[in-house]
Amino acid sequence: MSESLAGRTAIVTGGGTGIGAACAQRLAADGMDVTICGRRDNLLTEVAQRIAASGAPGTVRTRVADVTVEDDVASLVAGHVEEFGRLDGFIANAGGGGGMGPYHLQDTEEFLRVLHLNVLGTMLCVKYSAPQLVAAGGGSFVGMSSIAGHLPHLWFGAYCVGKAGIEELMRNAANEYGPVKVRFNAVRPGFISTEIMEGVPRDSEVYASYLRNTPMQDVGDPEDVANLCRFLLSDEARWITGTCINVDGGHHLRAGPDFTPFIEPAIGADAMVAKAPPAI
Repeated sequence: MSESLAGRTAIVTGGGTGIGAACAQRLAADGMDVTICGRRDNLLTEVAQRIAASGAPGTVRTRVADVTVEDDVASLVAGHVEEFGRLDGFIANAGGGGGMGPYHLQDTEEFLRVLHLNVLGTMLCVKYSAPQLVAAGGGSFVGMSSIAGHLPHLWFGAYCVGKAGIEELMRNAANEYGPVKVRFNAVRPGFISTEIMEGVPRDSEVYASYLRNTPMQDVGDPEDVANLCRFLLSDEARWITGTCINVDGGHHLRAGPDFTPFIEPAIGADAMVAKAPPAI
């Protein structure tokens, strides 16, 4: 157990699956009391029960919330502080993609939905957690980016833009809140074996493109990301702020994956490249 985390508290958004659930498990194991939130109560309950059964010293409570709804985020933070008395850490893990395809074929509403989920959702978490982190005497906020936030990913649409926005938000917040001892950092997972990434068949060219571009020739586990997040919330990371840290087996050293085999059959090869409009 890290003594710097025992007795402290944290919020983890998107805590019902994958990286968020692993973060909650890791923090509770180190003695933190944690609130996990998400949009599906059954998944949150399963995670909380599993952590309790593991014997972790920290308590895990659940809250159904949508991070793109301001009232939900305000209630999430207020409820956590009412329950535990303070807020020391925040892992803004909720996010996601959608609308994959060339930019000339992007659906505007879907593009905005992905931006809202990633950028607006993270901003609202900063807005309502920052005063509580200050009140606790300082704290740590972790924004969940991706290697797609700085390494081009073919056909990923708004996802890359949204993750890049999270990174700039963390850098700006680190500047603004440094004087009141609140730290802001971003984490950049690569291919992590979560429920979402199970949609990439292991015998596909897309999966092969990940392995070619990963020096460690494998994919990561949610616990790999959780371990980094735990460190960033701890006093051991007291002098780290405004950074974006890769946890990707070295994938950032090479090139992004090629999802053309996923996209081209649905759209058609002719539509993949923009063409000049007909002459008038």
